[in-house]
Amino acid sequence: MNILGIGSICARGVGVQSLEDALRDGWQAPIQMEAPRSEQGSRLAYLVDLDRVPDRTLLKKIRRADKLSKMCVLAAADALADSGIQELGNKRVGIILASAFGAHVTTFDFLDGILDYGDAHVSPTTFSNSVHNAAASYVSSSLNIQGPTLTVTQFRFSFQSALQLACAWLQQERCDYLLVGAADQYGDVLGYVADRKLTPAADGRIKPFAFNPTCQVPGEGGLFLLLGRERTEHCYGAIRSVSVNDDPCQEQTVDMNIIDADGMLTDESGYLASLCPHTPTTAYSPLFGSMLVGGAFNLAAAALMLKRQITFAAPVPDNPHGLLLVAETAPAMIGSIRSLGLNCFGEKTAVYLSKD
Repeated sequence: MNILGIGSICARGVGVQSLEDALRDGWQAPIQMEAPRSEQGSRLAYLVDLDRVPDRTLLKKIRRADKLSKMCVLAAADALADSGIQELGNKRVGIILASAFGAHVTTFDFLDGILDYGDAHVSPTTFSNSVHNAAASYVSSSLNIQGPTLTVTQFRFSFQSALQLACAWLQQERCDYLLVGAADQYGDVLGYVADRKLTPAADGRIKPFAFNPTCQVPGEGGLFLLLGRERTEHCYGAIRSVSVNDDPCQEQTVDMNIIDADGMLTDESGYLASLCPHTPTTAYSPLFGSMLVGGAFNLAAAALMLKRQITFAAPVPDNPHGLLLVAETAPAMIGSIRSLGLNCFGEKTAVYLSKD
């Protein structure tokens, strides 16, 4: 599968250029917001500010959509535009959206509406936006995409599973192109659970290479890739292999490892066994926050490095285990990159990308 376009929205802005700027500029502090009335103090988070979106044309078309759907539409539209492919309306384009929690914020709003107003008076708009496939449907209708549409939801590895499905669809020639995306939204319930089950980063810095104890700062955003069988002049590189719950190509030599370590596990020491001491390692979760779909952003960073032939320095280089880290942003010859993720059962996922 070839990566033909990238679309992104996160706390650092909208568009693949904003993501690249974040990779070049490095870490920035998250925002501090007040905790809900039932709690005391404040909470750190990396949040998307839709009010700062420069082009509001698409947002006007979906003004009744919830925030998750709006983030998905903006990221998907950016991936299509970034590809430079003309007349996609005449092609068979499929959509696969991956999410760890789906529209959980809207679902809780709907439940609150039932409690406040009763079954007969709850908002039908809130209900429709809470439906499992609503965000993917907004992408399809807003961008006039007529191909098959599917949402993949699971707590861990949802994006990597979506990539596996995309590979199957392309091999079966069900689609000419595929928009494969990952998105999650921050909410008070998620923040409450994360603060009590995990360790918040007091200084706002996720430390990906500490492994244990870990620290998290919740984030939100959406990342879409346009995938196709054939290469184009704007191609970022190729996804050569996607494995879930295993890494059968672990002995394969790569030029760099990117790990998903972001504090969403209580112990991330399992990464150490999968890293070669002679292969540079990096992680970019401190840029966009702790998200179970953060692997999508790391994969996009890998694609950018392959296309630009440049390394982006690890934004938070705390390195208690003495790993060989990517220490600077500089031109480099990069042929292949492996993106690694772990779940709470010690299972791993690996995505291999190559320049050619």
